[in-house]
Order: sequence, then C-alpha cells, then structure tokens
Amino acid sequence: MDSPVNNILKQLISFDKSLVRPVYVQVAQQIINAIQRGYISKGHKLPGTRTLSNLLTIHRNTAVAIYDELASQGWVDIVANKGTFVLEPEKTTAKITATGKSVNQAYSYPREAGFPFQESFHLASTVQETTATFVMNDGKPDLRLHPTHQFSRWYSAAMKRKSLMHHWNRSTASTTSNFKTQLCNYLNATRGFHIHPNHILSTRSTEMSLYIVSQLLIKQNDVVLVGQLSHYASNTIFQEAGATIKTIPVDEHGLNVEYIKKHFIKNSIRCVYVCSHRHYPTTETLNAERRLQLLQLAKSYGFAIIEDDYDYDFQFEGSAMLPMATADADGMVIYLGKMGQSLFTSFQSGFVVAPENLISEANNYLSLLDEQGDLIQQQMLAELISEGEIYRLVKKNNLIYKQRCNYLCEQLKHYFEDIVAFKKPSGGLAIWLQFRKTISLVRLAEEAEKNNLFLPKTILYQDKSTCAIRLGYGHLNEEELETIVIKLKRAYDNVATL
Repeated sequence: MDSPVNNILKQLISFDKSLVRPVYVQVAQQIINAIQRGYISKGHKLPGTRTLSNLLTIHRNTAVAIYDELASQGWVDIVANKGTFVLEPEKTTAKITATGKSVNQAYSYPREAGFPFQESFHLASTVQETTATFVMNDGKPDLRLHPTHQFSRWYSAAMKRKSLMHHWNRSTASTTSNFKTQLCNYLNATRGFHIHPNHILSTRSTEMSLYIVSQLLIKQNDVVLVGQLSHYASNTIFQEAGATIKTIPVDEHGLNVEYIKKHFIKNSIRCVYVCSHRHYPTTETLNAERRLQLLQLAKSYGFAIIEDDYDYDFQFEGSAMLPMATADADGMVIYLGKMGQSLFTSFQSGFVVAPENLISEANNYLSLLDEQGDLIQQQMLAELISEGEIYRLVKKNNLIYKQRCNYLCEQLKHYFEDIVAFKKPSGGLAIWLQFRKTISLVRLAEEAEKNNLFLPKTILYQDKSTCAIRLGYGHLNEEELETIVIKLKRAYDNVATL
C-alpha cells in the first residue's frame, strides 16, 4: 500500500518535458511548494529514488537529481542507508510587530516613500509600449545576423579559461588586460590611432562612457554646445550633470563652427558634443575643413570636444573618415565609440579614448560603478579581435546592410516620390526622412499604429522648420522593409486628408 507521502506526490506532481526548465527542477520546486503549504511535514520520509522514479515515471538519475536539488537548498536531509527526510529551514529573521492604527498595513509594501527625495524631470522614461508587429527604431543593427552557434562555443571556451578565473578572483589587476591591448591594436589599425592601453577606458555602453566623462567635465551651469537637432539621451546626461545646453545650427556640412565663433567668447564654453562621422539624427558628416576649424577653436577657446563616433563600423561607400581625435595634438578631444555592434547586446561594449590623466580619473570613477566589469565579454572580444572575427563579421554584415539601404531607398522613391526628401547615406543604419508638406507626426504615429506599425516618439522630429523622421532600417529584411513603407504610406494618406 502506498504511504501518505506517495499519494500526495502522485496527486501534486506534474511536469512538462517540452519546457526549457529541467524536469528535476520542476519536480523539486513542486515538492518545496508542498512542504511550504504543509502537505508534507517536517520529519516525513520521502520515497527512495527507485520508488520515486516508478511513481513519476522518470529515470532514476532524475530522481537522484531531484533529491540533490532539495538537499542543496536545505529542504531535505539525505541520511546514508536510512533515507531522505523532510526539513523545514528555520526562519532566522524575526517579524517586527507593528504598533498603532496601521497594524493592518504593516505587512504590505508601500507604493510611495515616506520621505522626500530628489525627482528628476530629465530622467523621465522615453520607453513606450506597443502591441504592433512592426516596430521602428533610430538605427539599430539586426541581431538575427549574430552568429549564435559560433558564439555559444566561444562563450563556453571563454568560461573555461584558467587565466580568466585567476583574474576574476583578484580584487585588483596589476597588469594591462588582454582586452585593452587587443582593443588598442584594433583601433590603431582601423581608425588611425597611435594609442596605448592607458589611453583607453572600457565601459558597458556609450551611455556609461558619456556619463562618466560628463561627471568629470561638467559643473553646475557649464555651457555644453550640441547640434540644433541632437541625441536626446546625450542631452539628458548633460542636463543631469548640471549643464546648460545651447544649440548650434547643423547643415549639409555638419556642425556650423563659424556660428560658435560669432556667438561665443573664449572660456565661455565647457565642451562641444559632436557626432563627427554622421550627425545624429540628420546623418550629415562633419567635413574635413570644419573638423580642423573645430580643433583650432577648441585650443583657442579652451573647451573640450566630445567626439561620439557611434556608427563608425557601418560604412558602405568609400572609406570611413578618420576621427578628429587622431589629428588632436593638444589633448582637446575625448573620443567615444562602440565595440561589437554586430553582436548581441550583451557582447557589445563602449570605450573612451582620451589623454592618460583623464583616463586615470575616469577609471577611478568607473571603479565605483562597475569595479569587476564583464570579464567573459572582454575575454571573448579580445579573442575575436585577435583572430580577425570582428573585422570579418563587420564586413560581411555591411554588405547586407548596404543592400537593405538601397532597397529601402527604392521603396521610398516608389511610394513617397513627391512626398518626402531624403539623401541615401554613405553608411549608418538610418535615413533622415523629411516631409515636404508639414503634417502632424504625432497623428502619423497614431495612424501607423492602427496599421500595426509602431513609430516611437524618439524618432519623430517636429518644430517650426522641421518635420522629419529618423527611420532606422538595419533591423529589417527586404520583405519587412517593403511592408513598413506601405504601412507608413497608408498612415500618411490618412493624416494628409484630415
């Protein structure tokens, strides 16, 4: 006759072998739940592994794994030659008894803090939720192009590196990491730098890089110059650091340096933020003449240049223009970049190239935010650089992105010939789409969402002189691109007739 415990297990335990979670984990969690609810009491003996395997129709090794899992969490005690007995982990934290009229509210967590704190208007979330099938962005790569199977092998190999484990167990590093050495080699070869590892700061993202730099550079009310249309995330970081942001006109040659000369005086500017390769959001390139003018003006006026080269890797036509930082002999430029943009987000990283004394201070700041860093990510990226995989992957993906860019331009000409103006970019993963007739972009986004196409507010640019969209295309294949253009045209027709 089955024992009461066996009957309870028969009634309560079920599992699904098609789930990602292993069967032994599913069963162990259900036994824990039964103990917590009092169905199986402390001291009860659980059936042996052979009995349990017959009871649940599972392999005996799975039954052994179930009891090992329960024992590792402290729910059972496995006694040799006697059996497996249920324990109940002791409650080591005593409950604080509430007093007064609010006793009934003491054990539900409050929604609001009972003390004042500083709220930030600048950090209001820009995230929007949608159920639409097609979602546009400002120019993100297609993660479907990531070589998943290769990376699973590389990641597994990186985890087994003895040198990595040795480094992980150390609180400080006395030598330069292999990743920084390889990153220096890569930047020197691809961007024309002549730098050493002590000129580089490695971070989790470009946003983290900019945050650390802004904390070092900017004091309350310092003036930061940005393009008249510029990146919202960067502006938010500057404002949170206390900066006063002032805008500079941007034309087909990039940031207007002459405007800075005419409207600002020496020592009145803390820094100028510029996307030198392709201005965000208009994609216009800062030409060579203005680059030299800006470098000379920075030295004369005493301001820093923050050069954000966020999409250097995505160059389709001709050669990419070298960063201003490579021609900076006076230490006026702080260069921000990304590494591994063709990879999954977790494998991407940001970096800062700057004079050694600034990097030293930035490293002190980084140690407060992210002391350990992601050593596995760095190990993998170092090997991918060393073996040339990063370069090959970028070249391979750029051929695909170039085809997508050409195809999108053809579709826009076909469906929006007299409606929009745009210029096919020489690189990057977005097109600056300007409407010839001013319409409400908010209404356009609403109509598009009715057609299962989501246009986030962060890609819409509208003021007295601008009615445009920064249309990212990198994450879409040709079939998807045609679909979104048709949906966008349908939404436009509905708005234009209102």
